[in-house]
Amino acid sequence: MPKFKVLSRKDAFVDYLAEVEAESAEKAVELAFDEAPGIVWKEYGVVEFDAVHMVALDDKDFEIESTARGDFV
Repeated sequence: MPKFKVLSRKDAFVDYLAEVEAESAEKAVELAFDEAPGIVWKEYGVVEFDAVHMVALDDKDFEIESTARGDFV
């Protein structure tokens, strides 16, 4: 019986955390969003969601679209 590679892709966020010196929480977010210099981000974790996409891969690891199933089809 043949074997096939199947890719499972989950919907997720990669979280990062930084300490930002500012007059208020709102200003800290504004500085971070505007990518103010000196902000150092550290990976904080990964959060996965229920959304999933599965698809078979061909011999060059490209997705075979006709096999796709799930939330991102």
